[in-house]
Amino acid sequence: MSFLNNPKFQIAAAVIFPNLGGFVNGRITAQNLKPWYASLNKPSLNPPNWVFGPVWTSLYAGMGYASYLVYRDGGGFSGNAQTALTLYGAQLILNHAWTPIFFKYHSMKWSSIEIVLLTGTAAACGYSFYQINPIAGQLFIPYLAWLSFASFLNYTYYKLNPVSKPDDPKAVKSN
Repeated sequence: MSFLNNPKFQIAAAVIFPNLGGFVNGRITAQNLKPWYASLNKPSLNPPNWVFGPVWTSLYAGMGYASYLVYRDGGGFSGNAQTALTLYGAQLILNHAWTPIFFKYHSMKWSSIEIVLLTGTAAACGYSFYQINPIAGQLFIPYLAWLSFASFLNYTYYKLNPVSKPDDPKAVKSN
């Protein structure tokens, strides 16, 4: 099991790990693009669907590499990095929870609330990472920028697509 101590293996594992959840969530998203997502009123700044896969793959790779740097420089899970890595795990759980809330359960209200919690947790994680390794913290800047934009999109979806009422056939069925 000496390969576990190999930095190349550790980097690869750290980069692949967050992408695994992204892969699962990509399947959930794909299953709900038509007809539900396609039928929504979209904000004018909404990117084309093909943008999301490459963006998220890059962001997951960056945050994964950042986690490796913090793990390495902070003494692992029992060293100074314990709080930072706990925040990393928490934001990753929140990150992966957003997709089913929005795409599977079609809840724009709860996904709007969840993404604000995610963004706050990711900001705390990025700050905590920066304290251990400044490059690791800086790797969170594009992620935080994208989360801010995604929060705007999510809230705009919520406002543009009201929850259906029994007498409103035009509204989206959501909770």
